[in-house]
Amino acid sequence: MDDRNDHGSESSGSGSHTGQSQSGTRTRIGLDVGTSKVVAARGDNVSPTTDSQLNAFFDVPYSALHEQGLKANRTPFYREDDRLIVYGDASEKFAHIFNANVRRPMAKGILNPSEPQATHVLETVLSTLVPVSRNPGELLAFSVPAAAPETGHELTYHEETIKRYLKGRGYTPLAVNEGLAVVLAELAKEGFTGIGISCGGGMCNVAISYLSIPSLTMSLAHGGDFIDASVGAVVNEPATRVKAIKEETLDLTREGGDKIDKALHIYYDKLIESLVEELGKAVQKTPRLPRNDQPMPIVLAGGTSKPHGFRDRFEKALRRRSWPFQIGEVRMASDPLTATARGALVAALAER
Repeated sequence: MDDRNDHGSESSGSGSHTGQSQSGTRTRIGLDVGTSKVVAARGDNVSPTTDSQLNAFFDVPYSALHEQGLKANRTPFYREDDRLIVYGDASEKFAHIFNANVRRPMAKGILNPSEPQATHVLETVLSTLVPVSRNPGELLAFSVPAAAPETGHELTYHEETIKRYLKGRGYTPLAVNEGLAVVLAELAKEGFTGIGISCGGGMCNVAISYLSIPSLTMSLAHGGDFIDASVGAVVNEPATRVKAIKEETLDLTREGGDKIDKALHIYYDKLIESLVEELGKAVQKTPRLPRNDQPMPIVLAGGTSKPHGFRDRFEKALRRRSWPFQIGEVRMASDPLTATARGALVAALAER
């Protein structure tokens, strides 16, 4: 990193947070390290504060003029040889302007092995949300996906890379399964018993939990990025533009619309069916399902679950199958975008 001019302090995020609260007690942090976004949660279980940053970047040719322009507009970037790397939330704005796609340091829930900038960009994005700890050894819980057939062998490298970075910032890192984090955030009244499902950009993660103890964790290595890329390919549009349309206007309760809308419906149905199918296979294989007489509540979280109508489509697909346990209420997380980070914070606060 010797020749990189890192301007992470100019970006939005939580750099102003310290390791202690005003009362002098040590704080804990929950971190959702997602393919699309990184979200940090601080405070307590009742009313945590959250901050987020897009986990993406866009590179432009270096020139002194370009560099001055980025600095003047307080755009977060660093220099890499003859390129200027714009990262975080600002990268998507550049992608829209140039009708192109952002690049991602992560793919399918883990560090992207095909992206040379992956580790440095992810660490730079993390630095905007996680300040250097003023209390060495402060606990920070961060999300990790369940292993998938496509990504399992690379999960260890992903997890250990994040742990080493966080240790370098002065924290004691604790890895928390992403699906379990949803349970911890949303099912306290149910004794942390139920099913947490996080549908993110890179993958969908599921955890079946009894009293906070996971009996099954699994993942599908498809998520919002799969939908965006698939739709973009069939309508000849950048995936970044499809993502913007999906987030702004998609309503899964209404059929019709233009070709992008129709394609989004098709690939959302494909994702939901694949998720239910893979969950069914995992349930059949595991010998560790909890013997619980009560119906299992299900909570949906993650940005990919946000479009209106997603919950209904998922529940219909779920109830078309038979399950070895009763399905209870299927509901959305109170805030789907921050549920994983809030659940990681619950895990961090539980440690002494």
